[in-house]
Amino acid sequence: MSPFRQLLPLSALLLAGCAGQPSPVVSLEDAHDCKPLRLVQGQELVLMLPSNPTTGFRWEMRDGASSVLRSLGPEVYSNPEDSGLIGSAGQSTWRFRVVQQGEGHLQLAYQRPWEKEVPPAQVFDCPISAR
Repeated sequence: MSPFRQLLPLSALLLAGCAGQPSPVVSLEDAHDCKPLRLVQGQELVLMLPSNPTTGFRWEMRDGASSVLRSLGPEVYSNPEDSGLIGSAGQSTWRFRVVQQGEGHLQLAYQRPWEKEVPPAQVFDCPISAR
């Protein structure tokens, strides 16, 4: 029996084992895409939401799902189009890591910080389930 033929079953087993592994990084790029999100311990979550701080609006973290997620740093704003235009929109990005099993909600509100009585222009609310 050739050595390649002997390696074929082992290769198939290795590939089958890798197929069941979740992606190490999960990205959310649209507030409408968030359904109950199922993650596993150690996975990283990257959240990107459209933002335009020149209008006075900011994303305010209301609930960081701290029972299951740990923030990996502060919000980072970028203008992916790099248009160079003052007042052009960009995106805000947050990174988290799943640190333990459980349930939580990742909730942010897009509003002007000084307009406390005005409802947010947008709300991002994503249920998180970690195993």
